[in-house]
Amino acid sequence: MICSSSRVRFHYGHPDVFDRLFHLTRGGISKASKVINLSEDIFAGFNSTLREGNVTHHEYIQVGKGRDVGLNQISMFEAKIANGNGEQTLSRDIYRLGHRFDFFRMLSCYFTTIGFYFSTMLTVLTVYVFLYGRLYLVLSGLEKALSTQRAIRDNKALQLQLAPVFFTFSLGTKTHYYGRTLLHGGSAYRATGRGFVVFHAKFADNYRLYSRSHFVKGIELMILLIVFHIFGRSYRGVVAYVLITISMWFMVGTWLFAPFLFNPSGFEWQKILDDYTDWNKWINNRGGIGVHPDKSWESWWESEQEHLRYSGKRGIIVEILLSLRFFLFQYGLVYHISIVDKTRSFLVYGVSWIVIILVLFLMKAVSVGRRRLSANFQLLFRFIEGFIFIAFISVVIILIALPHMTIRDIIVCLLAFLPTGWGLLLIAQACKPLIQQAGFWGSVRTLARGYEIVMGLLLFTPVAFLAWFPFVSEFQTRMLFNQAFSRGLQISRILGGPRKDRTLYTKKLQNYAY
Repeated sequence: MICSSSRVRFHYGHPDVFDRLFHLTRGGISKASKVINLSEDIFAGFNSTLREGNVTHHEYIQVGKGRDVGLNQISMFEAKIANGNGEQTLSRDIYRLGHRFDFFRMLSCYFTTIGFYFSTMLTVLTVYVFLYGRLYLVLSGLEKALSTQRAIRDNKALQLQLAPVFFTFSLGTKTHYYGRTLLHGGSAYRATGRGFVVFHAKFADNYRLYSRSHFVKGIELMILLIVFHIFGRSYRGVVAYVLITISMWFMVGTWLFAPFLFNPSGFEWQKILDDYTDWNKWINNRGGIGVHPDKSWESWWESEQEHLRYSGKRGIIVEILLSLRFFLFQYGLVYHISIVDKTRSFLVYGVSWIVIILVLFLMKAVSVGRRRLSANFQLLFRFIEGFIFIAFISVVIILIALPHMTIRDIIVCLLAFLPTGWGLLLIAQACKPLIQQAGFWGSVRTLARGYEIVMGLLLFTPVAFLAWFPFVSEFQTRMLFNQAFSRGLQISRILGGPRKDRTLYTKKLQNYAY
């Protein structure tokens, strides 16, 4: 591998054969110092590579060679090799190679030459630094000031304030926007306000802000964890499974529900009802020229694709390649359905695509029927919808009635097909000009709206369920704010009623907070 693909094999031992004409016409292989020639073979390889030559391997005969077996012999040999690598580290040859190689070849060169010895030296130096550092703390008296109890107390305070949730969520924010800017460019200023947050943010606001950076990625990770739990064989024990996946489940829960956990009054039942009404209105509003993204899902959805408009061909190609992971995911799952468990024919994967195309065709037909028939032929449209629903339920019942089809297989099909549809959406968005010319952009928008509704309900349902219990809202308020503000908020709920002077109300809440 280091010879053919990485091309960082610089010599094969003492029986190296040199191309005399190649080297004599390119400055020779002699050095100004005999010390450098301690590792003359690899330096010859360095010179050949720097002069655009290649070091290849041709095996003509195999001859056994004696190896050192005594400790002293091995130590002397290792000392010689270490000395040679030290000279390589200081040489201008390895410096020039590092500057001329591409990134991956540079790393291959580093770890197959001087990298191993440099890492070994760092390992030993780390022990010295650690022990001298601990000795300094002991002799200077600083160790007495480092109170373990205080550290534990501060750590408990951080845990009660849900600091791990906050920082895990921030990890997703930084990763998403940093990665998207690297891929497509187009950084933009985002106004934050820097105000004291005492008012409730609507569900639609949180959805618009965190949908692509956290919610979509969290749902994808959740699906992967579920599939891993269904088919995983290595960690069947509960303890082993929890130890392996607990951090990932924590990240999923944080990315999906942290915005609602840190949202003031996020679990008040009346706020939940108002949020659902507002989100339902927003998701169903039609967009258009001049319609703000806060007022219509269509306008927001179009604005979320702005980075693709100004992205180069490389960014578009990478976006499409990344979306292909959903198709590979589907390919792996369809062969684990009980009906085709013993089959490895590619026809199974083809049939799964036929099912996806039929579902997309039915969704398109329902969308066209709603637009053309719902106004003048509402009864006929309802009849068609009912017929499609009954046919779908009948197909599901027939599949369950089959001797080899199980409920788990239906769940696996859903877990396979839903990510595939999302992958098709991502590819369609990346190829928007072509899709618009083909006349399928309206269908893409309809499919995207369906996915947004499903994701919104998936997020909204647990929040609404927790809002049924009043103590959840009280616990959240006490967790977010100090005791004075929590008491003031409870008093404001008792007094209730709409407030005309919103500024005065804000000042009162801020006085409670401070």
